[in-house]
Amino acid sequence: MSEAVSQTEKAVGIEVTKSAFKSVCLDAEGNIINSHNGAMIRGDDTAPQLVAFIRELRAKYGDFDRLGLTIPGLIHHDTRRIAYSTFFPEHQGVDLLTGLERETNLKILIENDANAAGYGEYWLGAGRGCRSMFYATLDAGVGGALIFDGKIWHGTNGFAGEFGYLTIDDDGRRLEEVASATSIIRRTRSRFHQDSTSSLGRLPESQITVADVVREARNGDDFAHLMLQRTGKYVGTAIAGVINLLNIEKIVIGGEVMHAEHTVLDAIIERARELSFKPSFEAARIVAGELEERAAACGAALLSRALD
Repeated sequence: MSEAVSQTEKAVGIEVTKSAFKSVCLDAEGNIINSHNGAMIRGDDTAPQLVAFIRELRAKYGDFDRLGLTIPGLIHHDTRRIAYSTFFPEHQGVDLLTGLERETNLKILIENDANAAGYGEYWLGAGRGCRSMFYATLDAGVGGALIFDGKIWHGTNGFAGEFGYLTIDDDGRRLEEVASATSIIRRTRSRFHQDSTSSLGRLPESQITVADVVREARNGDDFAHLMLQRTGKYVGTAIAGVINLLNIEKIVIGGEVMHAEHTVLDAIIERARELSFKPSFEAARIVAGELEERAAACGAALLSRALD
């Protein structure tokens, strides 16, 4: 890391996932000058582990005075508290940040992971140069973010962009139930016995992961390709609704499922084309994210610059 980057010029972001801490350090121009990940032990209190990880970052990055933190969950921005999180229910409604700031002597900003990832893509990735952008992430869950004129649109009480909660069919199923990495694994495990030619049949059913499905689809496995293509159609249906409602300029799709590259993206685009108002679809661009697993940490780092 360049010693020319001062404490105040550095922007540090941490993404807290269900099993790890992922961090980046940006320079004044937004270039990644360092990154560092660390394991998190589930079941132990997250806060002490986070404090220890921040100490590691100071040893690796040099000193810094502010931090952007992002987690999978809904945030009350007025109180800076976690309103809801599937992975960290023990921190719901708790004043986590005040204790962290006291222990680390940092100013800390907290943001939802999808919002942070969308913000990162808007400024540093696939969204550069546009005015309006919708970001969707397809991971263990499905999330979204709305960025207008460089700012995250949080909605009335901070919970805008919950893309995974969109109803996708007449049975009332939500997009997250049919398009997340978790749902792909469930669907694949329940159906791969019906296709004896699939290379996935070599794997124990209980051990099949979305990475396996993505890998075999890229290697030409028709069944794996079908599983991902169906996912793309579900997402494309929801994206059409976003296009029709918002006349958005750019849609960026990120997350683990997008490691399948064009298998998913092409299906999303084709389905969105079928269901969108033509002039609005033609004005929009649907593209894959560029920052991959660093998107949320990058966005959190950028957001930390707004701290006084």
